[in-house]
Amino acid sequence: MQKCYVAATLRAASVWLMPVLSAGTETQSPEEIRELLLAYLAEHPRSVLLEGGAVLFDLAEASHRLSSAQGKIVLHLWSDERNQVRRIVRVERRGPTLRLQALRFGRREPELLELVSDTGKRVPASTDGARRSFFERLQRVLAREFPDERVETLRAAMDLEHSFGPAYVRGLQVRGGQAWAVIGVGAEEMAATIDGILTIGILWLARCRERAAGRRVVEGLRVIVPTGMAASTLARMAWLDARVARYALFELDAAGETLRRCDPSDRGNVATRMVRAPDESAVTDPAGRFAAALPRVLALVPERPRGHADQRAVIHRRSRLVPEPRDGFEMRLRSGAELAFLRHGLEFARIRVGFTGQSFNRELEVTVGSGAQETLLTDRNAGAMRELVHELFARRSDTSLHATAVNDRRDPLFRLQPERWIESLLRADLPALDPHLRQSPAYVQVPAVAGASDRGMLDLLAVTTEDRLAVIEVKAEEDLQLAMQGLDYWIRVRDHHLANVDPATGLGDLQRLGYFPQTRLRPEPPVLFLVAPALRIHPATETILRHFDPRVPWTLVALDERWRTRIRPVWRRRSDRRPALG
Repeated sequence: MQKCYVAATLRAASVWLMPVLSAGTETQSPEEIRELLLAYLAEHPRSVLLEGGAVLFDLAEASHRLSSAQGKIVLHLWSDERNQVRRIVRVERRGPTLRLQALRFGRREPELLELVSDTGKRVPASTDGARRSFFERLQRVLAREFPDERVETLRAAMDLEHSFGPAYVRGLQVRGGQAWAVIGVGAEEMAATIDGILTIGILWLARCRERAAGRRVVEGLRVIVPTGMAASTLARMAWLDARVARYALFELDAAGETLRRCDPSDRGNVATRMVRAPDESAVTDPAGRFAAALPRVLALVPERPRGHADQRAVIHRRSRLVPEPRDGFEMRLRSGAELAFLRHGLEFARIRVGFTGQSFNRELEVTVGSGAQETLLTDRNAGAMRELVHELFARRSDTSLHATAVNDRRDPLFRLQPERWIESLLRADLPALDPHLRQSPAYVQVPAVAGASDRGMLDLLAVTTEDRLAVIEVKAEEDLQLAMQGLDYWIRVRDHHLANVDPATGLGDLQRLGYFPQTRLRPEPPVLFLVAPALRIHPATETILRHFDPRVPWTLVALDERWRTRIRPVWRRRSDRRPALG
């Protein structure tokens, strides 16, 4: 019975899981990948899965499932703390370690994961040639560039207790009673690892100060990154509190083994842009471009149970096409020609505007699923698509916490994209998060671009009751980079809000892009909200936040773990150091 349920679960989930995992080019056959993975897991059933030196899953305690569909190998892992689904595109055995190239949802470039056996001491391959070479190079450079300082405790070993991974070389430079914490990362590491160095550096600074207390003063932190990779870290450093510590950023030229100190006057000059706000009138107008196809999508959606407002009645009574997220689903304008339908943040259908043949006559098409699994809705398959959507609604329900069998919390459809689920609930009731937030307008998944390759998605952009911008960053799982990622988006929104302000209208670039058209936004910097379930907030997050400049007003909000039922903060921490209960 259990095997039949698992098989049915995977078949039904494939429409929603596989599209996001279909990017990339395989360099090994699926059969070879599957055999290597199964052989390793059979040999080392108590192995751990590492990412950037940090443990994602301990297989002695977590559960996993390996599946194949349409020539793709998908590894699904879950535990009480987190749930992950990755497509495996290549595996490579190195001693007691199996290295996996894995694709994350929505990413085109694979990331490196490592399965490490318990006999391998649960650390990644510390003899990796590139990391060893960088360690030795940095040791030589520090001795030459700072001849009056003695380097102590230079290390790259993994220290899970203090969140230090093997990608970062850490040390202490000492001169008499004064010292500097130093941290460096090599050019061979992934861009995300390099950009994450400031978070790890702050934790290393705090660790150095703790160990040096009473013996010497650790003045600040020196950060060393590869040439051409300083922009993101420099922008973040501009918003750290100089009263807490001094900071210096250097670029390391690997070929010449020289350091170049980055000019603080250039800090924060990261070219960014934000995408224009969607024109919501295209959705709210009953005679708009999507209206003719709307009944076909509504026909797929299950009727609301007795006692709940009927979705169709809600739409027609309000003479608009935007249902409240708590009505069972929400609509989101992806572009001027595409309208998406989401169940607790997970897209299940889309209306697309096209043109017929060589003419300019508009044609509306409805699809179910997304990406490679997107299926055109027709009269012939409408029944099957309706059953699929009904099953999604049933399994991805906030009542699943109290149900059994098909609504088991291990169900991948129930656990998939939890951050998007939280966002949909917040958008329905922002004042529940904080009474100073207005209910509307609120923009979800706002594209915020820095450079050619960094295209981030700002979770929520809202406004306070005092007409001040609010940047809301949401995490459903423990994430050490929560504070810095939120700061990134805060910087981008602030820059666009204050750029090219018209003295007559008070409008900056942000409002000229169509955001908050009916609001006279105040010129103060945005308020930053960092939101996560209480047990999923990394213990080091508050340490990072204490190093932020006071000009960054932040609020850390811990949600009740039963957030799928309703949003209820259990505690808050604010940048003015005032704790507040939910």
